[in-house]
Amino acid sequence: MAGLPDNWLRLIAGLLILVVVMGLSDWLTTRIIQGTVRRVAARTKSTWDDRIIERKVFARIAHAVPAVIAYYGIRLAVGVTSADIASVTDPDILTTTPATLILLATLVQRISIAFIVVTGAVAFASLLEAANDIYNESYSESKSRPIKGYLQVVSLVSYIAAGVVVISVLAQVSPVAFLSGLGALTAVLMLVFKDTILSLVASIQIMSNDMIRIGDWVEVPQSNADGDIIDIALHTVKIQNWDKTISTVPTYKFIGESFKNWRGMSESGGRSIKRAINLDVNTVHFLTDEEIEHLSRYEVLRDYMKQKRRTLAEHAASKEGEDPDSIPERRRLTNIGTFRAYVLNYLKAHPMIHDGMTLIVRQLAPSSQGIPIELYCFSTDTAWANYEALQSDIFDHLFALLPEFGLRAFQEPAGSDFAKLGER
Repeated sequence: MAGLPDNWLRLIAGLLILVVVMGLSDWLTTRIIQGTVRRVAARTKSTWDDRIIERKVFARIAHAVPAVIAYYGIRLAVGVTSADIASVTDPDILTTTPATLILLATLVQRISIAFIVVTGAVAFASLLEAANDIYNESYSESKSRPIKGYLQVVSLVSYIAAGVVVISVLAQVSPVAFLSGLGALTAVLMLVFKDTILSLVASIQIMSNDMIRIGDWVEVPQSNADGDIIDIALHTVKIQNWDKTISTVPTYKFIGESFKNWRGMSESGGRSIKRAINLDVNTVHFLTDEEIEHLSRYEVLRDYMKQKRRTLAEHAASKEGEDPDSIPERRRLTNIGTFRAYVLNYLKAHPMIHDGMTLIVRQLAPSSQGIPIELYCFSTDTAWANYEALQSDIFDHLFALLPEFGLRAFQEPAGSDFAKLGER
């Protein structure tokens, strides 16, 4: 193989000029394209062109210009022809032109083509990102039907195709022959892209079944995630927890594992309140006449007490004339039953309790913790802070009202209680 020619100074100068021209062309092309595109976009009212500019689609395409200059300029810089490069393996050509220069020109041209292919793939991926931005801005369905995962699949396929073309160009092997040689590596490829395949299938199922959307409040116990979904991608779903940390959950976990989505609560307009007050069994008793008169003055109990008084009077009249030696079965009002009626009517009249959803006040089975009186209703405000404030206000009122009914909340003895016993 012949060595370098004697005019090596001219060759070095030619290569330096080519490098300078490539650098200037990259700078000028980027500036001109960006300036022109920005001026055109500023004159339009639409925003889709702004998103394309923000993603630097045209700027990335401009980087292909230096590669084109390198492809055609390398022959002039080193003084070889297209025939020399095309016949690089011909012994006669190698004896007439320095083989080193031919190989250099061939290598530069192949790298230039490979760079152009990679630049095109990167620009195409940026265009897909811009398309996702445009979709999110222009269509209300973007939260319920995000397309980011599908666009990432297309982007991944384009990168794989670009990689195949680059390897084929550098190795001077047909892409078909290269792909046929990968058939034996199918099992390895399946292993490498296992998460991608699982995520793709999961994304399709999630979107088709409308399982999650951006903005949904979800709980994923297996991943210790509890918060709002801020991004749905091909491989991952980002959840901003209530402590402002970010949890990244693989997309396929939303198919293979259980999670809770609170969207139904938000869309229904009501958030459930389910909490109980444990009452001391020792404070349960029948109401005296004085207590009945006192409780009848409460607005929410007025109709209830009138109805109960009438019902009790009718029942007492039906028992007259019975055996005087037997104790007649008498119906009497209890403080715990009247308290349940008060709570029910109080919640029905409350402006923040949803009147179109379930409203129950019930007594649960007594236990060593007392008698539970459970409230089950729905708040009209689903915002977390407002919901908690409403729930607290309701139970603050009920706890403070217990002495009016002669009731007391159950509480296990504390250290101070035992200390009082010791003082006696």
